[in-house]
Amino acid sequence: MPETSEARVAVYLDFDNIVMSWYDTVHGRNSFGRDRQKIAKDPTDEEIAARLADATIDLGAIIDYAASFGTLVLTRAYADWSAPINADYRSQLVARAVDLVQLFPAAAYAKNGADIRLAVDAVEDMFRLPDLTHVVIVAGDSDYVPLAQRCKRLGRFVVGVGVAGSSAKSLAAACDRFDAYDALPGVDRPQKTEAAEPASTGRRSRRKAADPGAELLERALRLEGDKEGTDWQHANVVKSLITRLDSSFSERALGFRSFTEFVKAHPKVAEIDETENIVQIRLASDAR
Repeated sequence: MPETSEARVAVYLDFDNIVMSWYDTVHGRNSFGRDRQKIAKDPTDEEIAARLADATIDLGAIIDYAASFGTLVLTRAYADWSAPINADYRSQLVARAVDLVQLFPAAAYAKNGADIRLAVDAVEDMFRLPDLTHVVIVAGDSDYVPLAQRCKRLGRFVVGVGVAGSSAKSLAAACDRFDAYDALPGVDRPQKTEAAEPASTGRRSRRKAADPGAELLERALRLEGDKEGTDWQHANVVKSLITRLDSSFSERALGFRSFTEFVKAHPKVAEIDETENIVQIRLASDAR
């Protein structure tokens, strides 16, 4: 890949995957499967229309996030655009210069083939456009793991975006960076339905008890401290290491506005020094 001073980004959206996953997040597990026939039959039905509206995807948030990595060279969205749930998005996508790739409708039991078409196009684009530096894959399916690995072998920085709770951990691990859709700037987190609340509450309780964010912070501080041989570490260096340890890490997804705020919320793990221009952190005395 030739040297370039400007990051150039290609974006690939498995649109059906994101729309269906977000619908399930908003309305509860397997909700889309239960409502699929009603949506196909009459999406203007008052109840169905309301449920679709509540689960609307913020396309601008996804595209703006991708653009934060560099200039968008191409953006493609793959779906059956004749399906009512997708058709309403067409004008928005076209307005953002997104190329709509039509997929043939699949039987109810079959996959739509987006993963195959998307992967073929992405690999072809990398050879056709050697100046591409970043590849953004908007999907959560583990079928995209080989594509992410291939892109990395070809020297591209791979960013994944998927719906939290519906994205494969293997895909997150295969990317250089992976962010939850609902953690993107501008995306409002949904209010859970009563049917989905018990399971969701249970998951939140387990996350709180385990506090994987605190574990990552402690592990990164220990690793960086051992490598550098010093207690105090630059906050940006520690955050960079955390994202390498877990590419799905996002302080915003955990409810914090900044990495510094995230660190301050874990006083038993880390101490912070903001007296200088560069914020530094180290393991708390109780954790050493």
